[in-house]
Amino acid sequence: MAILKFRIYFEEDESVYRDVAIRHTQTFKDLHDVILKAYEFDNKHKATFFRSNDHWLRGREISLEAYDKEYKAPPLIMADTTIGSEIRDPNQRFIYLYDFNKNWGFLVELINVSKEENPKLTYPAVVRTEGIAPSQYGTKGLLGEKFADIEEKYDLTQVGEGFGEKDEEGEDVAMDEGSAGDEEEV
Repeated sequence: MAILKFRIYFEEDESVYRDVAIRHTQTFKDLHDVILKAYEFDNKHKATFFRSNDHWLRGREISLEAYDKEYKAPPLIMADTTIGSEIRDPNQRFIYLYDFNKNWGFLVELINVSKEENPKLTYPAVVRTEGIAPSQYGTKGLLGEKFADIEEKYDLTQVGEGFGEKDEEGEDVAMDEGSAGDEEEV
């Protein structure tokens, strides 16, 4: 059984990508689910794939369901379409759109075909993660929730010992209680 490895780039930043491995007999619905899992998106919105070429032009649509819109050709349905049936060349590409209001775009590129299954993986599987994924709803801090816990544990607003102030010439200025408000007159 062929194992296909796809690289899924976040359309707006190609340094952010996820590699997923999937059996050629699995469906585009399975690929859709693993992409959402890889980018930590929920599964509440409309989605579609487009068969694509080397120039990322949209071809035949492979949709989650038939939506109320004009189609040049009726869409294939993700749950009924195996991935292997849509592979036309060794560098096959797809465009994946999720949440038509937010218009999340991902570029999906076939990067490897293998006959060997990894017995440790449950397919489809996320096999590589690069870069920080965009937040589906708003912003998520680069440091995450763990940093807030550290910030609370150690009061980072207080200046510790050993941290002094320097005047304009770079000289250390002693901040004694008696000299705090005194200034020299010239």
